[in-house]
Amino acid sequence: MEKSLNLLLLLSLFPMLLSAQKMGYVDTEYILNKHPDYKKIQEEMEAVSSEWRKEAQNLEEEIQQMYSDLQGEQVLLTDEMYQERLELIREKQREARAFNNRIFGENGQLYQKQSELLQPLQSTIYDAIDRVAKRNGLAILFDKASSPTSIIYTDPRHDYSDFIIEELGLEENN
Repeated sequence: MEKSLNLLLLLSLFPMLLSAQKMGYVDTEYILNKHPDYKKIQEEMEAVSSEWRKEAQNLEEEIQQMYSDLQGEQVLLTDEMYQERLELIREKQREARAFNNRIFGENGQLYQKQSELLQPLQSTIYDAIDRVAKRNGLAILFDKASSPTSIIYTDPRHDYSDFIIEELGLEENN
């Protein structure tokens, strides 16, 4: 009986506790785009990605060339020779798929490289978010850029993104 009375009391106080909490939001995408290191990271990622895309394209061109050569020589080849060449093409296709999965797959090298490059910057930003939230007495801070987000309206008065940019010392940039 006493436990249910305590629970009832706690539940009746819960709305008052929530209303006393200060909330706000930040837009980490906006903050990242203001940070000069992010532009450098994007450039480095584009260079790495471009190199790997070129390598994947070369593999595809090699496969197409092998197939074209096979078509041109088909009349000169025995069935056994034709099947051997066809198997070489299939093997090269498997290699190309494995390369694409290893580089561009869900947890591929491209994703890992991006995580590796972004991690220090993200840590810096989240440390600044933590300091701003504590300094402003915020109990809850949403990220407008996170997906999926349940924020359907934001009042600019509660946007702390510029405070984060200021905390990072970026207020004079851009």
